[in-house]
Amino acid sequence: LLLGKYIKQRRYHRVYSTCNWRMTNFTITSKPIVAAELIIQLQDPDCGAIATFSGTVRQHNDDRQVIQLHYQSYKTLAVKEGNKILGEAKEQFNIVNALCVHRVGDLNIGETAVWIGVNAGHRDAAFDACRYVIDEIKTRVPIWKKEIYVDGDSGWLESAG
Repeated sequence: LLLGKYIKQRRYHRVYSTCNWRMTNFTITSKPIVAAELIIQLQDPDCGAIATFSGTVRQHNDDRQVIQLHYQSYKTLAVKEGNKILGEAKEQFNIVNALCVHRVGDLNIGETAVWIGVNAGHRDAAFDACRYVIDEIKTRVPIWKKEIYVDGDSGWLESAG
């Protein structure tokens, strides 16, 4: 695997994404999310687990045909609250690191809207922390989602993160 070969050549040194995202744990971006670049940041020879979650745009919701989503955020507060959630996950689940990237702007069907990655010594902590992060983001982070439907109608949804 090319990615594995690259990681071995780097000898597990921290690799930074070529996306030029600021190196905070929680990021809001209008650019497409590239999971492979983010996973590299979680590589750690002391960790036996990396768990990820990728939330993608689907073509239906509540029996309505969706053609696109539009996300907006209060970026300053979203980053602050998102980093607070990641910090809570680190404390509660004995994980080493957690990253989250959330898109804003117009997203088409199949595009990644949110990506979360967690590394830990063991899989249970990584899975539990990953679930905690997405659940808390959806309820606490000021991100709003608007669905655009095939009939031309649209509507804002609650708990959009």
